[in-house]
Amino acid sequence: MINIHTPLQNNLLKNIAKADFDQLEPYLEFVEMPKGQILCESGSVVTHVYFPTTALVSILYESQDGNSVEVALVGNEGMLGIASFLGGDSMPRTLVVQNAGYGYRLKAAIIKQAFNCSGTLCQVLLRHIQAFVTQMAQTVICNRHHCIEQQLCRFLLKCIDRLPNNSINMTQEQISHLIGVRREGITEAACKLHKAGLITYSRGHIDVLNRDGLEENACECYQVVKDEIDKLFPENKKQLIKPIKELAYI
Repeated sequence: MINIHTPLQNNLLKNIAKADFDQLEPYLEFVEMPKGQILCESGSVVTHVYFPTTALVSILYESQDGNSVEVALVGNEGMLGIASFLGGDSMPRTLVVQNAGYGYRLKAAIIKQAFNCSGTLCQVLLRHIQAFVTQMAQTVICNRHHCIEQQLCRFLLKCIDRLPNNSINMTQEQISHLIGVRREGITEAACKLHKAGLITYSRGHIDVLNRDGLEENACECYQVVKDEIDKLFPENKKQLIKPIKELAYI
């Protein structure tokens, strides 16, 4: 069975009023988002905003010595490029696709105009920004105060929250760079989770088998962010342990 992609697979677009969505829909461009693609570099002018549907995109802080760490992750719950309608024309951080998939993009000028004119779009985007800021703040706390195993559980949980299934296409080395820890630490933590029956993994692929078990082993940082998102978007709560077929675009 083949499922057709639709912008409504993105929760922000799904939550705006139909009249507002109908005005945006003709300008939404379906795009493939391959792993490693840089959507926008730090300091670059924001030309488009992105609404992922099956992809995961990291917002990265890059230090002067060339190292980078993830400060937030966006998937089908949100959008990328908020600077375009908050008074800034350039992106303060680099946007990189971490889990390949699809999404929709919209010219920055259009989202800026719609933000100023559409009541429901403005409200939905402001709620997204509040959840986004909560995620960034909690990521800083988690990286500073919690052990690698707790951080890995939090990371895996936030990934599957933003994907249509419980499969994550990332290597352990990739995750270690995003969290900002040594690869050996991620390998050891993943081995413990595998032995506990919570995940299975092969190179470049992780399957979550026991969500409840991951939540028990994660720190409180995951739940703080999830509770904030659920409070702001209660209609988007979903049951995550339900595999679906790969989406195909027709």
